[in-house]
Amino acid sequence: MAANPAIFHKAVQNLTDIIVHDIFSPPVASRVYTYPSVAAYEVMQQSNEDYVSLAGQAHGLENVPQAPEGEVCYPLASIQAFMKVGAQLIFSADKMAAFEEEMYKKFQDAGVPWEVYQRSIDFGNAVGDHILAWSDKDLYKETRTYPQYTVNDLKGRWTPTPPDYMSGIEPHWNKIRTFIIDSATQFVPLPPTNYDMDKSSTFFKEVMEVYNIGRNLTDEQEEIAQFWDCNPFATTHVGHVMFATKKISPGGHWIGIAGIAARKAKCDFMQTSETYARVSISLADAFISCWDEKYRSNLVRPETVINEFVDETWVPLLQTPPFPEYTSGHSVISASASITLTDLFGEPFPFADSTEVKYGLPVRSYNSFIEASLEAAVSRLYGGIHYRPACDIGVTQGRKVGNYVVEHLRTRKADEQMSSSLP
Repeated sequence: MAANPAIFHKAVQNLTDIIVHDIFSPPVASRVYTYPSVAAYEVMQQSNEDYVSLAGQAHGLENVPQAPEGEVCYPLASIQAFMKVGAQLIFSADKMAAFEEEMYKKFQDAGVPWEVYQRSIDFGNAVGDHILAWSDKDLYKETRTYPQYTVNDLKGRWTPTPPDYMSGIEPHWNKIRTFIIDSATQFVPLPPTNYDMDKSSTFFKEVMEVYNIGRNLTDEQEEIAQFWDCNPFATTHVGHVMFATKKISPGGHWIGIAGIAARKAKCDFMQTSETYARVSISLADAFISCWDEKYRSNLVRPETVINEFVDETWVPLLQTPPFPEYTSGHSVISASASITLTDLFGEPFPFADSTEVKYGLPVRSYNSFIEASLEAAVSRLYGGIHYRPACDIGVTQGRKVGNYVVEHLRTRKADEQMSSSLP
């Protein structure tokens, strides 16, 4: 049975809305996207002989339950697997349950026979349970019990930043099992510029570049910075009252772009599930790689240095996120996702990015995913939260992750995927 892929896109958007509501950190959000997307794909690939399972490719993933005898509505089973897994990874289960009822009604209204309906639900649950058992072994639950980040008083080391001075989030994310890359340390970037506040030093020049750009932002630079902010930790303080400004995560932004691309390319349900699975995996591995470097180099943020040595009143355009500076997470994950999306849809691929419209920001247009990823990277410099090397070297790091995922993750039997000749 065929189904409109709009149902899948709606399921992903519902998950995004819950992630925003529950305020998951960017690395955790990438995990929340990936397991449900893989579950949905593992159902759908059984409906099409041109596609292959990710079992034996993704680390630790064993053969998934096979479709039962008798007619199965694969799109229904796929959505059920997606929701089954997603519901276990979020906090607001009630919001997932409400969406489930809406989805069930759509398939019932479409005339899916009761026997087929129930068989499909059971199949989706079986695959979902299998994926959840796999997720339980990635060390996520164990890292919840590990020690929090301890501030190091050495000069040049990261310390919590205004306005909330939150502790460093996910200092043990490099221990999470990777999906396709060999390990968190497979693509260790070049080290950051040596911390040196001598006015003739390279580091001081990088500090001053952030400061001067921040004081002289053009309207376009400010719009770019705001568009790619994607900080789920952003808060607003009014007197003694503080409230969160809920925003999409960086990975969520690229999941949104994946959906835009799939719609524009008129992907069917199978191709849509493939797109979300591959992009979410490229994001998840990129976060693990990036966070490994963040807590290795443990570099101080521009805001801390500028306030201490240059201008105690200076405030960056964007609120500084609560983790070390190097490399730029948005630069790494954007580059990785752009490689996967280019592999899927080619280049050029003009698209209008409307992901941030529901968060009050205008549409921005790009000629390619690579172009969008480069803008996402430099946006962190404009926003005053990263030095230039974190952005530039972050792009290199992310491209290495993305190319590796493209080379080693196969979803189709035919060799239809592009080689890693991407930049």
